[in-house]
Amino acid sequence: MRVQLRVAYDGTNYHGWQLQPNGITIESVLNQALSDLLGENIAVIGASRTDAGVHSLGNVAVFDTNTRIPAEKISYAVNQRLPEDIVVQESKEVSADFHPRHCNSRKIYEYKILNRKFPDPTRRRDTYFYHYDLDVDRMKQAAGYLVGEHDFKSFCSIHTLAETTVRTIYEVNVQKEKDVIAIRIEGSGFLYNMVRIIAGTLVEAGNGKIEPDALQQILSQRNRSAAGPTAPAHGLTMIGIEFL
Repeated sequence: MRVQLRVAYDGTNYHGWQLQPNGITIESVLNQALSDLLGENIAVIGASRTDAGVHSLGNVAVFDTNTRIPAEKISYAVNQRLPEDIVVQESKEVSADFHPRHCNSRKIYEYKILNRKFPDPTRRRDTYFYHYDLDVDRMKQAAGYLVGEHDFKSFCSIHTLAETTVRTIYEVNVQKEKDVIAIRIEGSGFLYNMVRIIAGTLVEAGNGKIEPDALQQILSQRNRSAAGPTAPAHGLTMIGIEFL
C-alpha cells in the first residue's frame, strides 16, 4: 500500500529535506526510522524539498510498504523512533498512483521577522531578527504586485534547475502582531529560495530602500540581481499543502 505522511519539523539541525551525501536530512531520518519499524527498505517521496534550516508544520511525503500495520497507526509507531524535532502529524493510506509532486496543489509558506530593537532569545530559531523599523503598509503594497501568474526568475536562485520559472501566487498577506511581522504566501509551487528572496525584497520595501511599485520592474527584469537579498532560512516555515 501507499502511505501518506504529514510531517512537522524544526529544521535547525538538518541539511534540508532532501538526501545529502554529507549531512543529516529530514528525508534520511524518516527513511531510517520507517525502515527500522517496518523491516523494509523504505524511501519516502516528499512534496517539498525544504532548504537547510527551514521548518515545517505540514510537509507531505509518501512511501510504499507491504506492512500489515494499518496506515493510520504508522504515525504513532514511527514517532517513537524519531527525534523530538521531527514528528509525523498524520498517516493515512492513499491511492497507489498518488504522487505529491505530480498533482495540482496549493502550498503555503510563512516567513516571520522579529522587528524590535533587541533580539528575543526564545525566538531565535523561527524568526529573522531585524532591528531597523519596517513599514508594514509599504510591505503590503509591494506584496500585492506578486499576486497572479508571473515569471519569478528574479526571485529564485541562479542555481535553480527548474524547467520554467513561471509560477502562480494566489495570496500574499503581510501582518504584524506585536513585534513579529508574518509574510504568508500561498502558491501553486515555489522555486529554489523563492520565498526567502521575496521576504528579503519586501524587507527592502519596508525599510525604504525601494518603492513598493518597484516590484513590477523587478519581475519584468527576470534577473536575480534585481531583487533583494535572500532572507535567512530559519525565519521560514512551510505551513502545509492543500491538494486540489
